[in-house]
Amino acid sequence: MRVLIVDDEGHIRESLGKYLALEKIDTRGFETAEEARESLGQEVFDAAVLDLRLPGMSGQELLVWMRQQGLTTPVIMISAHGQIADAVQALKTGAQDYLVKPFDPAELVIRLRSLVENRRRENRIETEERRRGQEGGLIGESGAMRELGERIRKIAASEVTVLITGESGSGKEAVAREIHRRGEHRDEPFAAVNIGGIHEGLMESELFGHEKGAFTGAAGRRLGLFEIAGRGTIFLDEIGEMPQALQVKLLRVLQERKIRRLGGTGDIPVNARIISATNRDLETMVKNGGFREDLYFRLNVFRLIVPPLRDRQEDIPPLAEHLLRALGSRMGLAPRTLSGEALEKLLGYPFPGNVRELENILERALIYGEGNVIGAGDIELHRTAGFGGPESPESGPPDTGRVFGGGRLSGETAGAPRPLESWEKEAILEALERCNGNRTRAAKELGITRKTLLNKVKAYGIMIKKT
Repeated sequence: MRVLIVDDEGHIRESLGKYLALEKIDTRGFETAEEARESLGQEVFDAAVLDLRLPGMSGQELLVWMRQQGLTTPVIMISAHGQIADAVQALKTGAQDYLVKPFDPAELVIRLRSLVENRRRENRIETEERRRGQEGGLIGESGAMRELGERIRKIAASEVTVLITGESGSGKEAVAREIHRRGEHRDEPFAAVNIGGIHEGLMESELFGHEKGAFTGAAGRRLGLFEIAGRGTIFLDEIGEMPQALQVKLLRVLQERKIRRLGGTGDIPVNARIISATNRDLETMVKNGGFREDLYFRLNVFRLIVPPLRDRQEDIPPLAEHLLRALGSRMGLAPRTLSGEALEKLLGYPFPGNVRELENILERALIYGEGNVIGAGDIELHRTAGFGGPESPESGPPDTGRVFGGGRLSGETAGAPRPLESWEKEAILEALERCNGNRTRAAKELGITRKTLLNKVKAYGIMIKKT
């Protein structure tokens, strides 16, 4: 916890600073509101303790300035006897609490911790309501996952900016959460946002917040995820989908560690660790002008690569066990286990959709299966969410000559092994047929964003026609 103290009496600042230090609370003390105002424009504080009466600008005026600048730092006002009416007015202005001098420093510590913890709890609740993607743990004992875990351990204690790369569904958010969980600020919020899942017009407000009246429908102030994250972590998933205009603004945040809300006039310091992730080739995007080179280097301070599930098959049994427990609890079902035949079937599958596809397979097995044991017959490996996959042996070979809106699978020989791209295109064609060409519904069924689907449709030359 970091606390700002503003009091013109030096012995009060010094004694409070020493006492709070014993409670492992870091402080910055200032004699005047003008000095504190300059610091508030550069640094992040968890709370502030302001003396009501100060030479020059008063504590009350400093509080008003803070709120005008959009600073939502919790404030405790302190006042002498006879100034209680002024303290009450300060509460109306935006202070969260007040104490009358002389007061017990232990009481101040209790109130500070209560304020800060309430703020963190509110932020955690809001990030859970607004976050994208599913929370999951980092499961696996393969050599690749042990190596990844060791790299996470080395960087977690630092505040270094991290770029996570890997295929769609491989568990990049789980890696980001593990970095946060092992970090010094693990009790602060983890704010996750899927860049590809937000309309471009709403993205800036989601990240940086907005003031009342900033645009049509902005009925009040809303904090962005950078502010909500506090000293925690902001996770920018699918960073490769970020529009160029917003890339410029994100670069400014990384350089200056400040944000400005939409419709706001003041800069607000931010102190969250930034972790981004992508399944796209950012280096190629930089060469082609699709991603800013300076932003790429700012994000790629430390690189983590998440291996695909097909390269760590020994992780499938513990992953399946973990997912069955989590899915069963979410669905209100009795615990179930996999039969040996069902597990063997999973182990023989390449999982083009990675961990997300495994989760979808198991969810269907829980819905359609009966009894406490999931058998091989309950495991459907065709038309899976994610990028699709090979048909199960029972269903026979796929129809490679089928056409949908001009898209056609070509260059394949019956019975010959098919490349992953072929399975992916087949899954997209099937999803579009089932959804009568509705791209939004097809993307949802496939477990990818609409924008990702459109990129793949373009890459494979599929012409969409609604039937």
